[in-house]
Amino acid sequence: MTLTSPRVAIYTRVSTEDQAKEGFSLDAQRERLHAYCRAQGWTIAKEYVDDGHSGRDAKRPAYQEMMRDRDAWDKVLVIKMDRIHRNSRNFMEMMDDLREWGKDFVSATESLDTSTAMGRFVMDIIQRIAQLESEQIGERVYMGMAQKHKQGKGLLGFRRPYGYDYVGGALVAIPKEARVVRRIFREFADGATLTGIAAKLNAEGVPSHRNRQWSKSGLRYMLRNPVYIGRIRWDQVERSDGHEAIVDEHTWEAVQGRKLEPAFEAKVDEAVDVIVRNLFDVALFD
Repeated sequence: MTLTSPRVAIYTRVSTEDQAKEGFSLDAQRERLHAYCRAQGWTIAKEYVDDGHSGRDAKRPAYQEMMRDRDAWDKVLVIKMDRIHRNSRNFMEMMDDLREWGKDFVSATESLDTSTAMGRFVMDIIQRIAQLESEQIGERVYMGMAQKHKQGKGLLGFRRPYGYDYVGGALVAIPKEARVVRRIFREFADGATLTGIAAKLNAEGVPSHRNRQWSKSGLRYMLRNPVYIGRIRWDQVERSDGHEAIVDEHTWEAVQGRKLEPAFEAKVDEAVDVIVRNLFDVALFD
């Protein structure tokens, strides 16, 4: 029985700041990787070179081409792990893809080869460490934001609420949208239904947030958001923010006195909390 030599995709990368560093040149990487393949008896399927591209961005032409060509190779070979990714999240996503496709990853100078039991063990440890780091940073970020909110130190980076714009780090009312907000609160306080309000706004062609159609869920969230009376709520804690209130206290209280499907609201609050936590995770590796 004849064993087929593994087909290898050689990937080399150098960024602008790497150009002056000894040992990072493309020629040096290529020479060592060719020697590594000869020693292992591997066949080079194709070489992929990203010249002048940062490892923190996965949108590199040669890298993207290599991933599209995955049917033509069995292993990805690099000189060091940081040549293919300097971003932990991108690296782990690549490893998930390679595992799903049945491909292996090899780092020549770090003795990491996921086709071996030891290589898979080491990679599992690396992934667990990265996950631990992610969760720990997420916890610290969450605690820091909670403290910042309680101390009333500015906004927390959420998208702008309908009716307001961010100007110099503060919320400033947009007159045209503010009139729509006041109308929605007033009509609901007077007994109109969410379905009726949404239908009327859509029929009149009134643009909503990001020019989408008005919906019951969007209106429901708006009518429970204290931002419209000059307050900020985060993690179930409210504080006065000092920005201009769009809705007066009397109308606000009248709206809160009407039932807005509490069970549904709990689900919305839970979903928003999950989204915020996921946003923390996304930001960790940038």
